Amino acid sequence: MSTTLIVLLIVIIMFGFMIAGMEIAIAMGMTSAFALIFVVDKPIDQLASAAFEVMNSFTLTAVPLFVFMGAIFFNTGVVKSLFTAIDKLVSGLPGGIGHSVIAANAVFGAMSGSSVAATALFGKTCYPNMKELGYMDDLSLGTLVAGGTLAVLVPPSLILIIYGGWENVSVARLFAAGMIPGFMLTCLFMLTIIIRVKLNPSLAPKSINYSLKERLASLKDIFPYLILIFIILGAIFGGAMTPTEAAAAGAILSVVLAVIYRQMTFKAFVDSLKTAVNITAMVAFLLISARVLGQVFQYTGLIDMASGIFLSLPGGKYTTITVIFLMYIILGFFFDSLSMMVLTLPFISPVVGELGFSPIWFGVVYVVVAEIGLLTPPFGLNLFVLQGVTGKSISAIVRSTLPFFIPLFLMIFLLTIFPQLALWLPGVMY
Repeated sequence: MSTTLIVLLIVIIMFGFMIAGMEIAIAMGMTSAFALIFVVDKPIDQLASAAFEVMNSFTLTAVPLFVFMGAIFFNTGVVKSLFTAIDKLVSGLPGGIGHSVIAANAVFGAMSGSSVAATALFGKTCYPNMKELGYMDDLSLGTLVAGGTLAVLVPPSLILIIYGGWENVSVARLFAAGMIPGFMLTCLFMLTIIIRVKLNPSLAPKSINYSLKERLASLKDIFPYLILIFIILGAIFGGAMTPTEAAAAGAILSVVLAVIYRQMTFKAFVDSLKTAVNITAMVAFLLISARVLGQVFQYTGLIDMASGIFLSLPGGKYTTITVIFLMYIILGFFFDSLSMMVLTLPFISPVVGELGFSPIWFGVVYVVVAEIGLLTPPFGLNLFVLQGVTGKSISAIVRSTLPFFIPLFLMIFLLTIFPQLALWLPGVMY
């Protein structure tokens, strides 16, 4: 049987399991086991070897700690004071609370790295307030769902942690590489809101102008969060802690902050632990299944074949990398960002290296491309999270997010033309 037919059979089996209602990690695991036994004739104990290889990673232990930290902020609601303070600082801009949502998402992302937590938290706390004040759904829904994607890019990003562990790339360098693009994308989202409100003033009520005294007073509510971010990222960038150690410190400090604000409850603590365990187990199962499936693809010759196809494309390296981006955008309609990454990296990573692109740069650009997948149906995760907390239809949410695709595509273009946007800071720091 030819390589093409073997790969087609594997893909059909995997999609068959998914259509039957299986979670993607289970579908990949079942497909991997079937392919090992009946397609490539290899021992099934490779599942155990892959499990040990994935779980024996010090870098990936940062994942449950950062998830726990984000869950503490979500379950206690302590981050509401952060939103209120940021609102007083930026609400004078056209679009008012919309800018507060974007800025607060960026700051929250710098503490948790969880897009789902950010979308759920701000969707639950901000949408009713925006609705009451007269913000149109076309602006408020899009702002909430797009703002949540910033947590994927702004360090500490869970995707960048997993990418670094998977590709054996420095997570600290990846975090440094995501700083400038994260800030730029935040500004582009805010610029998009300003332009939309200027073109259609009915989208948002007139902005509230707070006095200078009120703005300055709000800084004291932001200060604890800035200290937390400084400790986490400062310790990583300064070499005082590994990302895992910084995640542990951040998890402890998040509990301390919730206690100081008198929002910590036993239920919130237990729920946060459960969230960390559930998400970590899902990620681990997915990584194990993807590692075995990658080995199957290696045995069948798919990785070499796919790499050869990409490298033989006419038009030079920028044409090839554009085709790769388009492939990810299409896959984003059907896979979540993590599944898509671990499925494709075995054959995309060698291509990126052969083309002369930095793996640090590619990790950051991939995250921006993956953000598009969070906003596209039928499997855009942020869409369903926001639907769950607001009760709005998916079609209404998708419609409201369309203008925010412009800054995302612009960010991809800028990073491709000016790779130093991602590479300059890690180059200076390390």
